[in-house]
Amino acid sequence: MTEIGTDRDSALALYETKARLHLRRRNLSDWAVFLFGAAVILWGVLRGADAMHYNWQWYRIPQYFYRVIDGELIWGPLVRGLIVTLQVTLWAAILAFTIGLTVALLRLSRSFSGRWLSTIYLEAIRNTPLLVQMYLFYFVLSPILGIERFWTGVLCLAFFEASFISEIIRGGILSVPKPQWEAASSLGLGARATYQKVVLPQAVPLMLPPLTSSLVNLVKASAIVSTIAVFDLTNEGRNVIADTFMTFEVWLTVAAMYLVLTISLSAVASWMERRVRRSWRN
Repeated sequence: MTEIGTDRDSALALYETKARLHLRRRNLSDWAVFLFGAAVILWGVLRGADAMHYNWQWYRIPQYFYRVIDGELIWGPLVRGLIVTLQVTLWAAILAFTIGLTVALLRLSRSFSGRWLSTIYLEAIRNTPLLVQMYLFYFVLSPILGIERFWTGVLCLAFFEASFISEIIRGGILSVPKPQWEAASSLGLGARATYQKVVLPQAVPLMLPPLTSSLVNLVKASAIVSTIAVFDLTNEGRNVIADTFMTFEVWLTVAAMYLVLTISLSAVASWMERRVRRSWRN
């Protein structure tokens, strides 16, 4: 028996070693593909700029982040635009989650009018371009409600993204097996206790990854507010280009800022997902 156990342990150790080597090789191949793709993109940009006889002026970019004048720190237009983008994203995310949760509950309810209204809303929002919706909000809804352009952009983004969030929430709730609902009912749990103790612990971990994607999409879609003269990151970048004609430098910088922002949000969401899974397991 001791020899059999030793052989089994040796086989298991060998299998784990091979698995780690395979994973390491796959990671190396993934990095190789990534670096190759990045090199091709960089070569294309440099090649295009060289064909245009473009004069690179990267040394001028830092002043559009910040300047120090008479010992006072003054933020540049790119930082001010980034702050506006974060504000738009934050408020739009809060409203989108609220609207999405309401729409999801309406679609799951027994109310005939609630289901039809939520369905009409989803079909109308998801089957029309975001740019058209922004213009409708700005030229039609904004004068009626008397709201400024910042909140017009926030409302438009919130209603647009809420159409996807509602389906994520509804799908997460419906993913809980029916016997779980029946078991909660047989135990005499009310609707609130059923959701809190049975449904949400199983549904939320499934909802977090697509909700993270929705938040990242919201950050990227926030650039649409520049079309109604909201001075977000995209609009400030456009103004800098109009003043300096540094097209390549500014747009590459703006793209890098969006990239850092979305990757940071994805990392925070992944950390939260692990914490939620660990807390509910315990």
